[in-house]
Amino acid sequence: MLDFPRWKTIGISIILLLGILFSIPSFLPEKTFEKLPSFAQTKVNLGLDLAGGSHLLLEADLADLQKTQLSNMEKTVRTAMRGERGADDDIAIGELSTAGGKISFLVRDQAQLDDARDRLFKETQGAGLTGQRDWNINIVDSTRIVMTPTSAGRTQAVAHAMDTARDIIDRRVNALGTREPTIIREGNDRVVVQVPGLQDPTALKELIGKTARLEFRMVDENADPNEALAGRVPVGSEIVPYAEGEGNGASFEVLRRQVMISGEQLINAQQSYEPQNNQPVVSIRFDSAGSSTFAKVTSQSVGKRFAMVLDGKVLSAPSINEPILGGSAQISGSFSVASANALAISLRSGALPVKMTVVEERTVTPELGADSIRKGAIAGIIATVTVLTLMFVVYGRFGIYANIALAFNVALIIAIMAAFNATLTLPGIAGFVLTIGAAVDANVLINERIREELKRGRKVFQAVELGYSEASRAIFDANVTNVIAASLMFWFGSGPIKGFAVVLTIGIITSVFTAVTVTRMFVAHWLRTKRPTTINI
Repeated sequence: MLDFPRWKTIGISIILLLGILFSIPSFLPEKTFEKLPSFAQTKVNLGLDLAGGSHLLLEADLADLQKTQLSNMEKTVRTAMRGERGADDDIAIGELSTAGGKISFLVRDQAQLDDARDRLFKETQGAGLTGQRDWNINIVDSTRIVMTPTSAGRTQAVAHAMDTARDIIDRRVNALGTREPTIIREGNDRVVVQVPGLQDPTALKELIGKTARLEFRMVDENADPNEALAGRVPVGSEIVPYAEGEGNGASFEVLRRQVMISGEQLINAQQSYEPQNNQPVVSIRFDSAGSSTFAKVTSQSVGKRFAMVLDGKVLSAPSINEPILGGSAQISGSFSVASANALAISLRSGALPVKMTVVEERTVTPELGADSIRKGAIAGIIATVTVLTLMFVVYGRFGIYANIALAFNVALIIAIMAAFNATLTLPGIAGFVLTIGAAVDANVLINERIREELKRGRKVFQAVELGYSEASRAIFDANVTNVIAASLMFWFGSGPIKGFAVVLTIGIITSVFTAVTVTRMFVAHWLRTKRPTTINI
């Protein structure tokens, strides 16, 4: 236990030195911190309750989700009826209806009815462990197929959409350059977004609230504008309004319902400038399948118009003067640099599967956090001074070693949290203070065991050797149970509970290392150098 070769001493010393070096940036002013080299710019971030910031509660529009679910299945039905072997494999159907939240259509040839039903069944899937499919398929009036979403299917669709929405919101918020946002689901249809340090949530709300559902659709050239004003449009088309400030005097366009290409096929979107007038635009690029589709459609539609539709509003409806073969395009409109950049972020991160609206908004000022930090620092100083004094008075030299190890322990906790870009919250401060008090427990066990061995008449080296080896077993057993408890808090807890669990877990690991390994290195070096025959402990 007291054998410390040179390589082990050097290794432990390097760990302690790195702990000190990487804990220092967390205490530097922001201007000084920014001047550090990139590899050294690691620090502990402060949570919303300490640094202040913005708190948003978003709620999903489930009616919009059902509409999207219905639209997606409509596209699936059309694709399934076309078959895989060309026109000879197509199933002729009448116009699809989506009235009443159901998909209904007529199969023109009754002999193909079973084939149509089999194709559609392959497009449905099981809804969890309920034994239900996500869509029911029924045949009515001999030749009409009616598809109805099941309750289990709706539940599964909501759960999947909310998980996807949470991930997309996370990507959008992180694209703003904010540090350690907290983004969690709450209930079935809500998402909580907390961004420390952001005092003005306006841009955040606009970015998160933008569904960013991009579609390219053909303009129905056969539509009569006068009929459209009266709300009557050809079958398979619909009226889509222009976005605010767009349209050059027109208020709407009549577009084909069928989407020729969607934002799901984008692989990149960047804010750029139109070369001719230097106006901000968004440059987009499609994947290989999207590029092929875009080239095919524009080649077949030269002289016709297509519309760029974002979140159900037409941005522009230009004419196709020539085939667009490069897989790239530009979205133009009444953009500022900021709005074009926000749209690019939204498109890059993906379209939200459901419309989200802000139902609660709070701005937390940093004054409360500053007060919490001040009180936490006072509590930490009092705890530290008390522990240091008690250890020195009770254990003398061995208490000094424990106190030095405690200082290294604090540096290591901060360094590890900074390395993982962890966030310190108010409960985290509580865990930090608790760790300081508990950090010397191992040394108390070791020192008391050494005392017992000395009372039994053991020599100094034997007493210290047995003190460390025997006490270490109890120390490891006790701390393993603490780590298990902290892990369970992290796994099942949320927000503040997780912050407490993270600091506690890191503190337990570093305290065992410093209290057992580091102090043992100090004691071993002292015993080899001084060779004492008695010790006062």
